Amino acid sequence: MKPLVLTGSITSEFAESGLADLALDLRFFRFIWGPQPSQEELAHFLGPCISGHDGGRHWSVWGSSWKQSKNRKHRGLSLAEFCRHYETVELWFDVRPEAQLQLIWLLDYFRAYPEVVAKLKMRLIETDMTWLHKLGNWRPHMVDVTEKELATASAAWQAYRSPTPEACFDLLHRDLSALPSLKPTLLDLLQELPSALTGLGASEMRMLELIATGYANVNPLFHFRELRQTRVFNEWEYGYLLDGLAFGPRPAIAGLDEELRTIPRENIGAGTSRCCAVGSLSPTSARPSLPTRKIFPAIIRSTAGGAART
Repeated sequence: MKPLVLTGSITSEFAESGLADLALDLRFFRFIWGPQPSQEELAHFLGPCISGHDGGRHWSVWGSSWKQSKNRKHRGLSLAEFCRHYETVELWFDVRPEAQLQLIWLLDYFRAYPEVVAKLKMRLIETDMTWLHKLGNWRPHMVDVTEKELATASAAWQAYRSPTPEACFDLLHRDLSALPSLKPTLLDLLQELPSALTGLGASEMRMLELIATGYANVNPLFHFRELRQTRVFNEWEYGYLLDGLAFGPRPAIAGLDEELRTIPRENIGAGTSRCCAVGSLSPTSARPSLPTRKIFPAIIRSTAGGAART
C-alpha cells in the first residue's frame, strides 16, 4: 500500500505522482507568530472528529486527494488511529524553522503511540521545499524514527513551549544530531529574541540595515530571501515588523509614504512594490518602537531593552 505523507509543504504531486495514498499538510498552527495554542487545542486538532471541530480545526481538513485515498472512510479518527491503517507514514519536513517546529510537535505526539512509531519514516530534506515546483523523481534519503529522534524532538518541543528561553539555550549544548536541522532552527529562533541593547530581534535589525543602505522598496525587504538573510518570519509577518518600526511611539524609520497608512495591514508584505521607507534612525532609538501586538513564541520574555513578548 502507498504510504501516508505528513508534511508542512503540500503539493498535489504527492498523490498525482503515485508517491502517496494521501498527503496531509499540518500547517494549521503557526507556532512562530501569535499566542501559542494550548495543549487542549493541540489535542483537539489531532483527536477524533467531533461536533466541536469547525473552521479547519481537525487534521483531516488539511488532506489532499481524499477521493483517491483508500482510507478516506477513516478520516474521522484521531491522527494516530488513522496512521495505523498504513504500513508506512513518511514525514516530509524541510529546513524552515516553521517546518521543524511542526516536526518536533508531531514526533512528541507520536511518542505515546509505539505502534505508529514503528511505521514512521523521516525524510532528510536539506532544502526549502517551498521553492520546489515539481517533486519529479526527487526522493530525499529516508531513515527510521527511533527513540533517539523521539527523545530529541520531545526535549526540543518542551523547551520551546517553556515560558522562558533558558531551556532552548541549554539544548544547544546537547547532541541534536538525530534531527539535523533542529540546531540551526533553534539558533535562528533565539536570534529573534529582543536585544538588551536595542530591544530588536535579528529580522528587525536586518530591515534597518537594508533600509539604511538604500533598499527602500518592500519587495527586497519582504521577498528577497537571500538578501534578507533571516528566515523565521514569513512575508506577512515582515509587514507587521515594518509597521512596528515605522509607527511606534519613537519610530526607527522615517520618510514613509503617507499613503501607506491607508493600505490594509493584511496587504503589507503581500507583493505591493510601493516605496515604503527612505531613511533610518540609530538602532538605539528604535528600542521603544516594537508594537505590543507582536507576540513571538512562548519562549520569549520581556527584556530590559524591548517590549514584552510573552
